[in-house]
Parts: sequence; C-alpha cells; structure tokens
Amino acid sequence: MRKPGGGRKPIEVHDPDITRLLEQVMEESTVGDPMSPLRWNSKSTYQIQQYLASQGHPISEDTIQGRLRELDYSLQANRKDKEGESHADRDRQFRYINQTAKRLLKQREPVISVDTKKKERVGSF
Repeated sequence: MRKPGGGRKPIEVHDPDITRLLEQVMEESTVGDPMSPLRWNSKSTYQIQQYLASQGHPISEDTIQGRLRELDYSLQANRKDKEGESHADRDRQFRYINQTAKRLLKQREPVISVDTKKKERVGSF
C-alpha cells in the first residue's frame, strides 16, 4: 500500500500556468451555442498538445483530455465527410466576430448569435 503523498504529482505542481494557458487556447477556438452549458473546441487534443509544447509547456494528450473534462468541454470529433474545403479566411472571420462580441459585452452592449446555413443540393454531386 502506498504512503499518503506518493505517486506522480499533478502537472500544476511543475507548471502552475498550465491550466490558465489551456483555458486561453480553448477560449480562442471554442465553438458551439454560446447559451449552452456544454462547450467544445475545434482543435484536437493533439493540436493543443503540440501548441503548448511549442510554447515550452510539455503536456500529454491524456492530461489535456482530463483537464478539458474538468473544464466542462465535450470531447467529441466533428466529422463531415462530403463537405468541400473551408474558405481560407474562415478562421480569421470567426476570430474577428469573437473579438467584436467580447468588446461589446465589456461595453455592456447586447450581442446576438445567429447561425445560418447555406442551401445545399441533396445527394452526391
């Protein structure tokens, strides 16, 4: 039987900023209904792990998954098999919208989120 305090220490003991950095990464690329308590991210745990490692914060994908669950993020893959390539400015567009919404919320102005879909032909074309 192990003595109390044995085993590997949590990553926060070695890298106290890791949770704040993970939340920052998630904030930049979080998607979904802003009114829903369930949040998710457009980045994979591998992409997050690679980004944090490049910033000098090595962390495993398993640890990232655990921390994201603790932060109430949903770990589900978003897969669309028959969709074409995304527009090159798509990410920039959503970052702009996110920054604008944050600025307006700080000014206590209302922000409305509207999700629209383009018309698509049914079937394989």
